[in-house]
Amino acid sequence: MSLSLAIKLHLASSSPSFSLLTLNNHQHANKLTTSETCSNTKVRPKPIYSTNPLIIPTCKVRPRVQYCGTMIKSSLIEPDGGALVDLVVPEGERGAKITLAESLPKVQLTRIDLEWVHVVGEGWASPLKGFMREDEYLQSLHFNSLRVKDGSVVNMSLPIVLAIDDETKERIGSSSHVGLLGPDGDCVAILRSIEIYKHNKEERIARTWGTTAPGLPYVEEVITPAGNWLIGGDLEVLKPIKYNDGLDNYRLSPKQLREEFDKRQADAVFAFQLRNPVHNGHALLMNDTRKRLLEMGYKNPILLLHPLGGFVKADDVPLDVRMEQHSKVLEDGVLDPETTIVAIFPSPMHYAGPTEVQWHAKARINAGANFYIVGRDPAGMGHPTEKRDLYDPDHGKKVLSMAPGLEKLNILPFRVAAYDTKVNKMAFFDPTRAKDFLFISGTKMRAFAKSGENPPEGFMCPSGWKVLVKYYESLLAEEPSQQPVLST
Repeated sequence: MSLSLAIKLHLASSSPSFSLLTLNNHQHANKLTTSETCSNTKVRPKPIYSTNPLIIPTCKVRPRVQYCGTMIKSSLIEPDGGALVDLVVPEGERGAKITLAESLPKVQLTRIDLEWVHVVGEGWASPLKGFMREDEYLQSLHFNSLRVKDGSVVNMSLPIVLAIDDETKERIGSSSHVGLLGPDGDCVAILRSIEIYKHNKEERIARTWGTTAPGLPYVEEVITPAGNWLIGGDLEVLKPIKYNDGLDNYRLSPKQLREEFDKRQADAVFAFQLRNPVHNGHALLMNDTRKRLLEMGYKNPILLLHPLGGFVKADDVPLDVRMEQHSKVLEDGVLDPETTIVAIFPSPMHYAGPTEVQWHAKARINAGANFYIVGRDPAGMGHPTEKRDLYDPDHGKKVLSMAPGLEKLNILPFRVAAYDTKVNKMAFFDPTRAKDFLFISGTKMRAFAKSGENPPEGFMCPSGWKVLVKYYESLLAEEPSQQPVLST
């Protein structure tokens, strides 16, 4: 069956071990440091490699199978709040809603604001139904959670807020509702029953990142230039958010992902987030995870390979390049497209370490994943002004095991993978022969690609590596005089 939703699937084999903790679970991201930030998700004027770089594979769906008299389903975990939020206006109601939106005072959105409209509108932040009002903001900022009507607690470690300036606040006046304008000037949403309150930037930064040091990518891109007020309210998204960058078919909503898991008859869904190209160490981990789940008795565990698709910092590899590289990994058989779904997670990246890793895990609950792979220094980065990690690399997985509202998610922590020079391939690190292992950081990988130098054989599939080399060659061709701004 052709996958009209642009889904790729993937199977695994492979190697050493992980331990299972029945609690929470989360992302893997290589730490990188930069003093320059930008939104790396902008639409390119033309594709770098081809007009259709991401080939949608055809794969067969197994017939529905019953176990113990019960139909196996992959809706294995309830969304937070018990019901998945969907704030996109039904097609038959859009005309009237658009007319209403055009009559309201307007709030101009940035590209990253639009990404948050996308995130909230599709239910990634369920049960949140709009940009946070002050009581929700304070709970998120100080408790990393929200208390819902039935008294239960759901995780919400990052404030999802919309900032406005003094001029916009004055223009809104006493109106109870506002229209939200996208970066292109189109009305994309209505915010109802609004509340406007003070935007204390220093407090927000200190509590989210644990520092107010200059050079934090999201802070410099989003918070520092933002207005001094926050506006919250109930969101109505006038139509599905599209970016028209050739990748919209990969932006599957939580509802679409749950439907696909059900179609695949998954009895476990394990999610892996990354914002970097897939190397063979990642593949080793994912293959080994599926092997271990099979050994535990699961019949059809499905991998959700879920690259982050929102704002990333300037020296991260852009989304379109990463997605083409991921497709090569599948085409080359490093990952099997039979038991993997590749989709884009639309959230912007904060680089807020243990605070942000909770958000990444919580969002995957809403997407239907009941296992989450967490690695070293998830959502971390180097300190922006000092030569050290910003966060303790082990704190992310420890925090997930204790975070309020994530108790129903299973954590899959894993050992560090590195290049084993004895066998010329990626392997799990063995401290008893540490001298045999080579650690290739994200910075080192980029340096290889920029110089045209090949990494050690077995580090990454050759066709995937060529994608990265072409990308950096294109940068040199476009900006021959510009020197990259990197710090390590």
